[in-house]
Amino acid sequence: MNSNVDHEEVNKFAALAARWWDRDSEFKPLHDINPLRLNYIKEQCGGNLEGKRILDVGCGGGILSESLALEGATVVGIDLAEAGLEVAKLHLLESGLDIEYQSISAEDLAKSETESFDVIACLEMLEHVPDPSLVIEACSKLVKPSGRIFFSTINRNPKSYFFAIVGAEYVLNLLPKGTHNYQKFIRPSEIDEWARLSNLSISSMIGMTYNPITKKYKLGDDVSVNYMTQYKKINL
Repeated sequence: MNSNVDHEEVNKFAALAARWWDRDSEFKPLHDINPLRLNYIKEQCGGNLEGKRILDVGCGGGILSESLALEGATVVGIDLAEAGLEVAKLHLLESGLDIEYQSISAEDLAKSETESFDVIACLEMLEHVPDPSLVIEACSKLVKPSGRIFFSTINRNPKSYFFAIVGAEYVLNLLPKGTHNYQKFIRPSEIDEWARLSNLSISSMIGMTYNPITKKYKLGDDVSVNYMTQYKKINL
């Protein structure tokens, strides 16, 4: 039984599960940023995901999982919010894609799937667990020696508090109030320290910003609020 679970966080997303695929719901930001994330992962993997075995950690309702499958990847999506997984499975009936969804943590999956995945995506998930380092360690065990791991989360500083909580949740209403806990935001230096302890080496980092005037997201050099990092396993 995995103990690295914040049940309040799991229940928070489970309560919203039915609206995962409603592009005008609380999950609109995830739909809006999904193409950016997908393209970044694809570009970093040489422009082709076909035939790669990819793990989506914290897959929720399957927004990223389905996009990866459409690129020809063999996708496994894992999450501990059962309601979200049920939505993901139901949506497969519409999309007709072949994705394996499991209710299991990365830590538990690592016990049976050592070095099994070409690519691992763990996006907007680390800030919702009690100990992110355990998830990073599990991802290191799960990825193949030549594989890539992508993490995305929110930086911890006064600007990120203002933009990700005050702005996104209270002013612009992009997210439900209470979605994020500032104390759980993670600095890039913290992820990097945990990653190095798990034999991972950083190979790229990119930021994501939102323009409230144009209502558009874009990737760039500004990692002060939202950012994505890519790691490769160090072959010992």
